[in-house]
Amino acid sequence: MKPSILIFNGTVIDPMTSLYAPKDVLIEDGKIIAIDDPGKIPASKAQTSIDAQGGWITPGLIDLHVHLREPGLEYKETIATGTKAAVAGGFTGVACMANTSPVNDSPYVTAFIREKAKEASACRVHIVGAVTKGLKGEELAEIGGMVNEGIVAISDDGMPVMNSYLMRKAMDYARAFGIPVISHAEDSNLVGQGVMNESALSNELGLRGIPAAAEEIIVAREIALCRLTRTPIHIQ
Repeated sequence: MKPSILIFNGTVIDPMTSLYAPKDVLIEDGKIIAIDDPGKIPASKAQTSIDAQGGWITPGLIDLHVHLREPGLEYKETIATGTKAAVAGGFTGVACMANTSPVNDSPYVTAFIREKAKEASACRVHIVGAVTKGLKGEELAEIGGMVNEGIVAISDDGMPVMNSYLMRKAMDYARAFGIPVISHAEDSNLVGQGVMNESALSNELGLRGIPAAAEEIIVAREIALCRLTRTPIHIQ
């Protein structure tokens, strides 16, 4: 049995009920059992009290783009360390990208991440599989197999899928399996070696610029493919 907690003096924000107001919240055994006006819930009902003055009390947040890097790149981050950091920031769920080593482009890697998350995660881990093998944009990953092992979406993380035919096929598969596609909206041919927004300042600094059109072109393509395939897409 977890200790009871009273959170008081905070502002409750709940998009599901359009609630945005000062409220006190009583939690027992890890579950919210009461939300009431300030001072209406006696402090004696809780073993621990938290003064949330000036703060917000919200449903658990979900970070839609994290790099847990396990398997293979644990020196950067692990499922345990990444999810502990998420919880410390108020996040109760994270969507982990496929940029692991090996890349999460097969059901075997997905299964490993799922089981490791059960064992080591401090919050919910929503697994995102790769769109293409090795994140190389050349051949579709094993989307169906990864869905069977628990992925919730597909994405090539920070790599755009430049082949429009391949992206269309990926979206067709995603629609068939009932998952969305997450797209990194950059035309890599226009981005090149750019390091900042293309502008008078980039010229002044002597740095290679990235034109806004690099993003606009891919966004326009994804919208067109979304209409064509009727597949939900998240552009990041």
